[in-house]
Amino acid sequence: MKKIWLVFLLTSTVLFSQNSAETCELVNKINALIQAEHIRPKPMDDSLSVYVFDNLINGLDPSRNIFYKSEYDEMAAKYRLNLDDLILSDDCSFLANITDKYKTGLLRTKAVLEKIQAGPIDYTKKDTIRFYKKSFPFYLKKEDLEKVWLKKLRYQILDEMAETSENLDSIKANFKSIELASRKLILTNEICRINTLLETKLKQEENFYNFFCTYFDPHTAYFSDDSKTSFVASLSKEHLSLGMSVNLNEKNEIIIEEIDPNGPAYKTGQIKKGDQIVSISNQKETLQVSCASLESISTMILSESNKSITLTLKRNSGKSFDVYIEKQVMKDEENSVFSFIVGKESKIGYIKIPSFYADLDGTSRKGCADDVAREVIKLERDNIKGLVIDLIDNGGGSMEEAIKMAGMFIDYGPLSIVIDNKQQTSVINDPYKGLIYKGPIVVLINSNTASASEFFSSILQDYNRALLLGSSTLGKATMQTILSLDESKNTDFLKITINKFYRVTGKSHQYIGVKPDVVLPEFYEGVYQKESDFPTAIKNDSIEPFLKYRPYVKRNLIDKLAKNSTVRLTDNSFFNNIKKINLKIDQLVNIPKAEIPMTLDAIFQQKKIVNSLWTEISTFNDENNPLEVYNSTVNQFLLGAYPTEKTINQYQIDNLKTNPYLNEAVNVINEFNAAK
Repeated sequence: MKKIWLVFLLTSTVLFSQNSAETCELVNKINALIQAEHIRPKPMDDSLSVYVFDNLINGLDPSRNIFYKSEYDEMAAKYRLNLDDLILSDDCSFLANITDKYKTGLLRTKAVLEKIQAGPIDYTKKDTIRFYKKSFPFYLKKEDLEKVWLKKLRYQILDEMAETSENLDSIKANFKSIELASRKLILTNEICRINTLLETKLKQEENFYNFFCTYFDPHTAYFSDDSKTSFVASLSKEHLSLGMSVNLNEKNEIIIEEIDPNGPAYKTGQIKKGDQIVSISNQKETLQVSCASLESISTMILSESNKSITLTLKRNSGKSFDVYIEKQVMKDEENSVFSFIVGKESKIGYIKIPSFYADLDGTSRKGCADDVAREVIKLERDNIKGLVIDLIDNGGGSMEEAIKMAGMFIDYGPLSIVIDNKQQTSVINDPYKGLIYKGPIVVLINSNTASASEFFSSILQDYNRALLLGSSTLGKATMQTILSLDESKNTDFLKITINKFYRVTGKSHQYIGVKPDVVLPEFYEGVYQKESDFPTAIKNDSIEPFLKYRPYVKRNLIDKLAKNSTVRLTDNSFFNNIKKINLKIDQLVNIPKAEIPMTLDAIFQQKKIVNSLWTEISTFNDENNPLEVYNSTVNQFLLGAYPTEKTINQYQIDNLKTNPYLNEAVNVINEFNAAK
């Protein structure tokens, strides 16, 4: 027995050292490529070590209830300032050590949860709870583990109970039975979540590589072959899909919201709208939805490598049943340009660009720019008098598509200045001569307008080609490319920031975003994460302007239209109410919370405030002056040929009819036309 145990120990040591060497080899390849190609390489030093270590530990224990303070202090003393030295000496065994301590923490937590599960919880004991927005220090002591988890579970159970009814007296009257059901649900899910973590290979390598990368900037990232395939697919308007969309209901269950009649889910004949997804399997592993993270569920469903999956579904709380689905290549409706006409008399064209998707294989004309050109031509046939380009929530995509599209709306001239990691300057010029459309343009932007869409909108703003309306954009003016870390294997890749863009004025929107000409509020604007919120984001700067370019109209005309729009909207009830609701959201999310008593009354009241705010947001709309929105003549004809598109088409029209941002964009264009 002793001999076998010794052999096992030796084998384990060899495996650990092999994994450690492979991990260090890959991270050193990442560092070498970053030092050679990154726009702003930084040395591998103690600062990097602190950033990577802190992010690794925070990722494993964000709520500070897994690691003991003594364990954290021991790891911090050994590794927090030394990861850089260990990596350079090819010793990455710290990952196995951290993972082992994490696994130990999970096992003892599971034992505590099972002990709590076996007995009652005292709800009469006076206690309070406070929530922190930012991570707080490690504090957990061995003797306090059960007490900390009892407090967390007590809150979760009372919170779950508060969801069961809008009548507090009813909950109190049925306290015993509701508490029993809620306690069983919460504890089962917590134990299940820990079991999922323990059963899944606790590999921290990919997290480690990514934290190493984001030390240099937020957009540099490690890609495995699978994650690279998924990323590239996200930039395409066609990709493997189940042909259905899902949503979370009020109980945090995943429910099938829509089924595409052309998709594989519909063709099974077994899936219906409203079905609850209980578990998901890719034939290698199965995720129980109730205790898996949303991230892991999303990865399982969306990954291009999972060409087929099995869904376990439940209908109307009945018996569970399995459905096997093979994905098929489908058009992504949320990644496709579409257009309408607004107003029977004014006839303003509207084009929605959800992302700058591209034909990355180069085999067909499925890029965003070509699709926009086709929609403009359709709208022009109906003699539109202006054009609204909607980039709200457009997170970017292909810079090549953005360059082509900017060129379509600029007559001629430079579009942008690019500086690379050698500090060499080059100019991106308009790839086309002439304009696809000569009339007035308004571009809609918001906090989620990012990257390629910021690039496009800033060019139209600098050329006075369009008036920008909305809120300040994300603030990303850098470009990434994907490079292989080892061309002989082609299994590991680096998305790396190689260039920084400057506007034709010499200024940059990096870190600060593109500022609209007319500022309008949007929901959650104090909550959305901007480029400036990332601690490693590249800061804003500018260069001496040296380019000559010819603006489309004089700036004072744009300024006048913007001023009139701002005055017109001063007393607008819709936008003023958004500001009021945003103050409530800000108080709920950003302002430090006072301690609340751990009682059903206090938690029910807190839940009532949150639910009331959510109801206010979800039912909030602009019923005043509904717009006339309809299809162009060409698109009306195409709908006749493809009737399955009618449902999504009508949904889009209904949403636009009461869109106040579009309403004001139409007002701006009408004023411009009246002034000519």
